[in-house]
Amino acid sequence: MKKIVIGLNLTYYFRALCGIIVSFISLFLPFISKDGNRRSLIGTAFDLASATEKSSITFFIYVVVALTIVSFALGVFSYVKTSVTGMKIWQCIQAINTVFWTFTLFASKNILEKAGLQSGFYVKNMGIGFWIGIIAAYFTLVNIMKVTQTNRGYIILTILGVIWMFPIVWILLTALRAEQGYYVGYFFPKKLTLQNFVNLFSNDSVLPFRKWWLNTFIVSICSSVINTMIILATAFTLSRTRFNGRKGFMNILMIIGMFPGFMSLIAVYNILKGLGLNQSIVALIVVGAAGAAMGYHVSKGFFDTIPKAVDEAAIIDGASRLQIFTHITLPLSKSIIVYTVLGNFLGAWSDYIFPSMLFGDKQSSYTVAVGLYWLTDFRRIDTYYTQFAAGAVVVAVPIVILFVWLQRFYVEGLSGSVKG
Repeated sequence: MKKIVIGLNLTYYFRALCGIIVSFISLFLPFISKDGNRRSLIGTAFDLASATEKSSITFFIYVVVALTIVSFALGVFSYVKTSVTGMKIWQCIQAINTVFWTFTLFASKNILEKAGLQSGFYVKNMGIGFWIGIIAAYFTLVNIMKVTQTNRGYIILTILGVIWMFPIVWILLTALRAEQGYYVGYFFPKKLTLQNFVNLFSNDSVLPFRKWWLNTFIVSICSSVINTMIILATAFTLSRTRFNGRKGFMNILMIIGMFPGFMSLIAVYNILKGLGLNQSIVALIVVGAAGAAMGYHVSKGFFDTIPKAVDEAAIIDGASRLQIFTHITLPLSKSIIVYTVLGNFLGAWSDYIFPSMLFGDKQSSYTVAVGLYWLTDFRRIDTYYTQFAAGAVVVAVPIVILFVWLQRFYVEGLSGSVKG
């Protein structure tokens, strides 16, 4: 039978206490080990304090040492006087400590090389003390969260959240990195700069990034407006009207939609070439609009949830189908409209396969997806990699803003389509 003290599970508490004790001991075990030269984390912190030259992120080492000691002290104190409030404070401190332990894995090379303590330092040179410390930090955090009865889903999300942040932080730091080159062997830049962003939009730049961004914006706006109108009109027609061949038409659209779009790329390209529209952003808009009707399913499901009695009452009052659609159905369907607009905008914004075939070597017509991929060619990647990262950040910002702004409508649109 589990023992409970003040609502706290002692089994998990003692596990957390053992974990933080092990984490504290790891401070005195080898933190780095190379060529027989071993330093503990405490010793490394003292060496860094006396170093003449330091990295701007040296504080990571100090914070890890300080938070581990504070968390250890809180764990011992909670043994003397156990309380829910004290456990929650310990949980917050340990969560921050775990994050810094994790980031230290990527920051150590830069910190130690700058101080002249190590050279050619890689993850494989991390000592037993570091690996014990980081594992114990996560172990402690998980058990503290169990003690405070924090939902286990949050435990998983906390760990995954730290892991998921790395690619985002890495691309952002690469965009701010002053040192050029594709691979530099460390996570945190030695010097930060905004010059990579300036170079993207500079008039003297050899990269027409502004043109690429404008092309993408035009295509995305046009696609989101035109495609949304076509999808909503198709969905309304199939939801509210009955005509011969309706079921067959829906089945044909569904079957065609199951085939990957790239299967018809060559045929579509040859058609556009015959029309003189190849290597033109107009072609992207036209092709997107031509296949937009096949995305009617979600919108139709939403329209099916609107009572048909509303339409019948409007017909009695003399309203036409078009008036019902524009004055009744659309005002009641703001969530699905936003969902459709957002989906079409994101699809056009991030599309790569068809634009890469369509534009060929005509750089002035490139979209950002094609342009950024062009920068990763082996002949250019070492020169333009930091600008590529800056471009990736610039491209992501509008999408993040748009998604965060429209997120609640996006979710409502999906949850509303419950009738197929």
